[in-house]
Amino acid sequence: MIQIKKLVLIILVFSVSAMNLLASGQNRAGTAAAPELRIPVGARYLAMGGAQISSVNGLESIYWNPSGLPYTDSYANAIFSYRSYIADMNVDYVALSGRMVGLGTIGLSFRSLNIGSIDVTTLDQPDGTGAIMKPTFFVIGLTYAKRLTDRISVGATFNIISENFDRASATGSSFDIGVQYRELFDVTGLSFGVVVKNLGGSMTYGGNALVKTADDPDGQRGPTFYNFDPSSADLPSEFSLGLSYTHHLSEKNDLTVAFAFQNNNFSYDNYKIGGEYSYDNIFFLRAGYIFSPQATADAPNIFENYTLGAGLNLKNLTDMNLSIDFSYVPVKYFSNNNVFSIRYGF
Repeated sequence: MIQIKKLVLIILVFSVSAMNLLASGQNRAGTAAAPELRIPVGARYLAMGGAQISSVNGLESIYWNPSGLPYTDSYANAIFSYRSYIADMNVDYVALSGRMVGLGTIGLSFRSLNIGSIDVTTLDQPDGTGAIMKPTFFVIGLTYAKRLTDRISVGATFNIISENFDRASATGSSFDIGVQYRELFDVTGLSFGVVVKNLGGSMTYGGNALVKTADDPDGQRGPTFYNFDPSSADLPSEFSLGLSYTHHLSEKNDLTVAFAFQNNNFSYDNYKIGGEYSYDNIFFLRAGYIFSPQATADAPNIFENYTLGAGLNLKNLTDMNLSIDFSYVPVKYFSNNNVFSIRYGF
């Protein structure tokens, strides 16, 4: 037990140290590599504003806090989620997990940002060349999580990042690491969680799109090929800690309230609050609110402050271990986001 507490303490110290590195985030907005890493996936916890990192469970925890992956009733699980994002883009998320008795839980995830087709234009042909390019952005993750005790769990995810934009591409890798402590201070329903996400090296684009021909005014060889040397960009690391409390209102009615603070190194810091009402573990209503005190009228967040959602768990109604979730995310300058998720346990 002492060694487990030491491990948790090391993770907490590491997390606080990472928080000190993530400062003045908004001053660096728009300069991060792989911004798709920060697009939330899954409808359930997005509907709660992402506040429930301390007791998130199942396959959606791969994004929010990987230490919640082992908390499922099934030995194997699957999820598919679709999000209509801004500017006619969408985000797909697919994940699978399996529990290995005595060893922990393994998860494999795939998420992609689908931009669609873009007409190729040049300086000579600003209306288009007739060619079309289809950028691809995706992240593949491998997660390992384990319950160290009946209260403490830890988890980590290794991500491979791939971006391809016509004839230019970039690859990178990142780590997420988190911990959850449930029944905090021996209080039933009280949980604490901390997570550090998107830790890794910088990313740099390469490819023959960066090779151009030009004339050297001091040379005598005529047109010469030149390779542009692009600058690198850091990953959008972030640190979050949170508390949640679940109160049993009656035999069939539960209410969960969650709070979280998120420190970002490429955007505003966020304070989050979320709630979930559950009836007989069948029907769920959810809402969240995100407050960014550094945001101003001249430099606001493009997303509104609130989120809404609902869920239906068919396990108690049928023989299928199937859940359907929906969340609504309003946006200021683009179309509002709708997120759908289907979760299945084997």
